[in-house]
Amino acid sequence: MRFARRLLALSALIAPLPALAQSADNFYAGKTITFVVGTDTGGGYDTYARLLGRVLGRYITGNPSIVVQNMPGGSGRRAANFLYTAASQDGLWLGTLEQNVPFTQAMERDNTFFDVMKFNYIGNMSSNVSTLVAWHTTGVKTIEDARGKEIVIGATGSTGTNKIFPTLMNEIAGTKFRVVSGYKGGADLDLAMERGETGGRGSFAWTSIKSTKPEWLRDGKISILVQIGLKRAPDLPDVPLMLDLARTEEQRQIIRLISSGTDLGRIVLSTPNVPPGRVALLREGFNAAMRDPGLLADAERMTLDINPATGQEVQDIVTSIMATPADVIEKTRQYLN
Repeated sequence: MRFARRLLALSALIAPLPALAQSADNFYAGKTITFVVGTDTGGGYDTYARLLGRVLGRYITGNPSIVVQNMPGGSGRRAANFLYTAASQDGLWLGTLEQNVPFTQAMERDNTFFDVMKFNYIGNMSSNVSTLVAWHTTGVKTIEDARGKEIVIGATGSTGTNKIFPTLMNEIAGTKFRVVSGYKGGADLDLAMERGETGGRGSFAWTSIKSTKPEWLRDGKISILVQIGLKRAPDLPDVPLMLDLARTEEQRQIIRLISSGTDLGRIVLSTPNVPPGRVALLREGFNAAMRDPGLLADAERMTLDINPATGQEVQDIVTSIMATPADVIEKTRQYLN
């Protein structure tokens, strides 16, 4: 039943081929598209990218091959920099980046080598809710527990959500998270918890926990302390939303800003300056792949949510983040520094 409802919902993506796609040449015939994942292997971004990579080529005119390549580093900035400055701009490169990349640029306009407004957005496989979790050996099960006990939280870098979320929680909720940066990626963060090096993880997509770590949930290995998003996950009704913890309108503005990236959960983009006809082909192929019965069945089996958005919808979200007023950006910097 769930599979049938999902298939019905995805039918909304069906639309006539854009004129640009119809007139584009058969550029992709015999070609290979490299799909860059801005994280290491085994995590949620990688899992979604490989799920899509298995079928996407069937739905792009010319049926190109798809090769997935991991490029972790800098909380997604390494891959973003590569796609912006080094990858060819002919439509043969795709990428999926961590959801905080537009937020990172909004916060550090002079310290990035890419412009998120110039990427060509192909679509989004799924929005998500992020969570902040504590490992069972800490004895911390609620936010109230975290106010009375220091927990070491592992992070990949200074601009990643694994650092941003617990840092903001310390400011608005009085928790005592101590963030230690320098981990390579999600797999290393998970291993650090299991080894006892850290006591929690500051950002873990709820869909990824369900799909990649179901035994943690089954065996009570983690406690979910808070969820970060613009609305609660339906199957986490009793876990507080960070937005609900805000005590002032200023805090609500800041939390809305950092939470907006959850609607960019599993985006797919291409490089700047790709000819419009090829962008149209990629978008049409993505929309069709989101209706692929095999992809949907695999997602169901792997407990991966599929609730796609179009490339234009993703573009609109990015534009909204980048239009955040300067005073809100400055207040956010003050909270996070």
